[in-house]
Amino acid sequence: MVAIAHQQIRKSYPSATSTGARRFVGKTAIVVGASANVGKALAELLAQEGADVVVHYNSASKQKQAEETASAVRGHGQEALTFQADLTKPPQATALFDAAMAKFGKVDILINTAGKIVRKPLVEFEETEFDDLFNVNAKAAFFLLKEASKRLSDEGRVLSFVTTMVAAFAPTYAGYAGSKAPLEHFSKALAKELGPRGITVNCIAPGPLDTSFFYPAESNENVAWLQSMSIDGGLGNIADITGLALFLVSPEARWMTGTTSFINGGIISPIN
Repeated sequence: MVAIAHQQIRKSYPSATSTGARRFVGKTAIVVGASANVGKALAELLAQEGADVVVHYNSASKQKQAEETASAVRGHGQEALTFQADLTKPPQATALFDAAMAKFGKVDILINTAGKIVRKPLVEFEETEFDDLFNVNAKAAFFLLKEASKRLSDEGRVLSFVTTMVAAFAPTYAGYAGSKAPLEHFSKALAKELGPRGITVNCIAPGPLDTSFFYPAESNENVAWLQSMSIDGGLGNIADITGLALFLVSPEARWMTGTTSFINGGIISPIN
């Protein structure tokens, strides 16, 4: 675990709901990985703008955090359902959608923020580590997209989170970036398949964010290097990501599909 405390140049940003717009009234969203970090923030922001939310969490250890997210959703006057599922097992992806349909009657938005990271040189990887990464980052995502393709309402929205490192030439990220990269291609194909129904399918590729997901895999030296590469000398905040995420699942984004949006403070360009 990195011991240093990151000092942001800008500590807070205006929320996407500061204008008072309520873009998601009458919508139901499934947010995968909603017990913490970006997933939690998006669940709460969707509720602020009128959506009911299915709060997914992976393991029993996350139940309390998931219930806190659900409580925040209800605090905005919306309905919430918590649901535990190990999405590396495809039947549990089906069960997640079944629960959403039973509670709300429809699903309009799927946001997948789940991911797993292992950083080490490729030569040091064990087969079990490889399998674990691809099960979470690729297999689970694929079968979530499969369920969405069958169950999402027309004019629906799918948004998946990959990583800026899919565009990087960087050591020790082969497993993580490599296991996230297929999701871009799954999404491009599905965008074409679902386009006639008005459903968009997009990805966001965040840079390093000041979250509990980021630090356990990083050294002090790597954190410092990433900070030095950004335009403001710091890591990103969750609020740097949520504005674009909400736009991509909004009605206004109807003609933006099959894309991957890189948000990383200028650390890496997707065009090399």
